[in-house]
Amino acid sequence: MAGINKVILVGHLGKDPEVKKTNNDAKYARFTLATTENYKDKVSGEKKEITEWHNIICWRGLADVAEQWLKKGQQIYVEGKIRTRSWEDNGVKKFMTEIAADTFTMLSSGKGGENTTQVQQQVVNNINDLPPIEEDDLPF
Repeated sequence: MAGINKVILVGHLGKDPEVKKTNNDAKYARFTLATTENYKDKVSGEKKEITEWHNIICWRGLADVAEQWLKKGQQIYVEGKIRTRSWEDNGVKKFMTEIAADTFTMLSSGKGGENTTQVQQQVVNNINDLPPIEEDDLPF
């Protein structure tokens, strides 16, 4: 049986997306996402809070949407996969765990104060304006 690698997060952006391109011209966007859990300490009865920071990366079309609409502080819902990468820096092996986003949904107001419904409709309109796929373009 194959494994499952699925992550679902709801949190707030820690910074605006940083958008770059690879050497092969593939666009990607990176940003941090804070998720916060609240609980009551059993001993003291105090309310406690734990915040985890997640590194998010999204590619190509999703990177375009992130660049256009996501801003620091916004709340979003993200679905993706956990990815760990490694590299060597001055002889020291370093690791980073990040979430490769498959999709995200904006849960709070978007760019310029527009509400989420307006932003989602704009994204749908942009997708609908794409040229149709010709049968010759299909790989099968």
